[in-house]
Amino acid sequence: MTDFGFIRVAAAVPRVKVADVNANMLEICGMIEEAENKEISLLVFPELSVTGYTCGDLFGQNILIESAEKAVTYIKKQTRGRHSTVIIGAPVRFNDRLYNCAIVLRNGAVKGIIPKIYLPSYGEYYESRWFSSGSDFLSKESGTGGVFLSNGKDTVREAFGGDIEYAGCRTNISPNMLFKIGKATVGIEICEDLWTPVPPSSYHAMAGAQIIANLSASNEVIMKHLYRKSLVAQQSARTISGYIYCSCGYGESTQDMVYAGSSMIYENGSLMNENDRFLTSKSMIVADIDIEKLKTLRQKESTFMSISPDGTKSSEYYNRYSRISTGDAAETDFSKILFRHIEAHPFVPEGNPSEIDRRCKEITSIQVTGLATRLAKIGCKTAVIGISGGLDSTLALIISVMAFDKLGWSRKRITGITMPGMGTTDRTKTNASCLMEILGITTKEISIVEAVRQHFEDIGQNPEQHDVTYENAQARERTQILMDVANKENGMVIGTGDLSELALGWATYNGDHMSMYAVNASIPKTLVKHIVQWAAKDEFGKQSGGGKTVKDILCDIIDTPISPELIPAENDGTIKQKTEDLIGPYELHDFFLYNMFRFGYSSSKLYFLACKAFDGKYDCDTIEKWLKIFIKRFFSQQFKRSCMPDSPKVGSVTLSPRGDWRMPSDASVDLFL
Repeated sequence: MTDFGFIRVAAAVPRVKVADVNANMLEICGMIEEAENKEISLLVFPELSVTGYTCGDLFGQNILIESAEKAVTYIKKQTRGRHSTVIIGAPVRFNDRLYNCAIVLRNGAVKGIIPKIYLPSYGEYYESRWFSSGSDFLSKESGTGGVFLSNGKDTVREAFGGDIEYAGCRTNISPNMLFKIGKATVGIEICEDLWTPVPPSSYHAMAGAQIIANLSASNEVIMKHLYRKSLVAQQSARTISGYIYCSCGYGESTQDMVYAGSSMIYENGSLMNENDRFLTSKSMIVADIDIEKLKTLRQKESTFMSISPDGTKSSEYYNRYSRISTGDAAETDFSKILFRHIEAHPFVPEGNPSEIDRRCKEITSIQVTGLATRLAKIGCKTAVIGISGGLDSTLALIISVMAFDKLGWSRKRITGITMPGMGTTDRTKTNASCLMEILGITTKEISIVEAVRQHFEDIGQNPEQHDVTYENAQARERTQILMDVANKENGMVIGTGDLSELALGWATYNGDHMSMYAVNASIPKTLVKHIVQWAAKDEFGKQSGGGKTVKDILCDIIDTPISPELIPAENDGTIKQKTEDLIGPYELHDFFLYNMFRFGYSSSKLYFLACKAFDGKYDCDTIEKWLKIFIKRFFSQQFKRSCMPDSPKVGSVTLSPRGDWRMPSDASVDLFL
């Protein structure tokens, strides 16, 4: 069974009865059974879930502390023979001090005990009244076990805590422990630890933990939930980790506070799952964390492992933690059900319409500022663009117009050239001409038909043979015109090609592949369409002329099949050469590109995820066919990317050889297929 780098985790919020240890014990055991049925590898319960968080001065009663240990002993036995590693919360007495602890259980054994470091004693909290801080185990003066190291001047305790006999097991108690579950490494912090300026989880992540578990008891006050979510999201993003936050809920005392059972699971800053708050029943949320993805992101971000939060080298800091193996991950069948959303269109902004509009505005602002700055810096007088009536050249024109408006320059300094050729249709030609006219730029129409026919005669090309030479000759003729007009008018050729075309090499080398500034080179095809749609809805789209608005024209361009129009049209004048019929759906290629580039996924994982993301739209054989074509073309067409023009970086995926992607043009593809 292939795990594809995933591990299934869960946050479980039981109904508690304050100080009723036996009732809580049975509730926890029932949820452990439920987790086993769901093939969960890591199950996290709330802070002090064995006793209830709100016991107050009852934590000073021996019977409660002793009963809690007996309950942990019972729960421990219930984990025997199961595949889940379980983390529960309980008070633990050690060296005549009481600690608020997370207890790690697996297969009938206590694997380790993590004490809470930061004890809130402000506002409604009084934890230091009952508990001691886990920092006891980190100080030289604490007298609690550990390893002594010499730094050349004095002896420093790198404490791994103390040995403890607890719940019938000899184990270790320390904040400096990480737990291995199969391929994943887990660090643990407790509630307030997260709310401090430098949370322990920052150190856990630096020491190698890809997953952080937080056992919490966070009460509800107005607006706190939003802050709590942002806190977990940011810590997950900063530590490039999966973060399981599990807070106590129904059954806790409401004498002074209300607990809503707020639980959430994040991965690298993205919300994977969260529960409904204020439930009167138990709840469990599940997510499949991508450990492979997290490891790849950390590997690629060179600063992540350079210096640890306390200023020492990460290689030294890494050795301060003891690592305890709890066992293999559960044998989870991720092909049966996957508890994570696989975004089919990862480049396209998700959310409500206002959020999509905000994202499109930000993207175009980056493009516009890049182009405006370049034009002003090089003292360029004009911009020259080939306008085909297709999506890419339309976006390039929109960006150019916005850049000239930003600079306060006349739009007449933009020269748009339509260059009808052998495959140009009336639809695209009309849209191109009308759009340029309404936007008020300088327009030219230069047919390439006769020049290309002469070229065919010069090189001995049969004009009836519609091969790659037939197509590329037209593309190069158009580029020659654009470059020469730019020279003549002291201008700059604005490139129209997009990121998807760069990935596939779907451009003629030294034809439409070349320009003087490629404004769309970081925009994939699936996103180009959304930005043009946004422009049509914006104030920009209301400009009109000749009985049409910019919006009318843009909407028709969006509905036009994507084509280079290099092959003669059908007899009825419609487009014959449709790009996606030849190389496959762009939405699939953009999916492959994003996930391969960002996370280094293998072809088998790309295939697995694509089958999940596009279930019901493409069958798996179709996905496999186009995936193979994507990989082959991505490798074989690198030579075009190695000499691509300057372009503004817009998103996290870009193929500029001066920026994010350096690859030999003659690399072998065999391993990746």
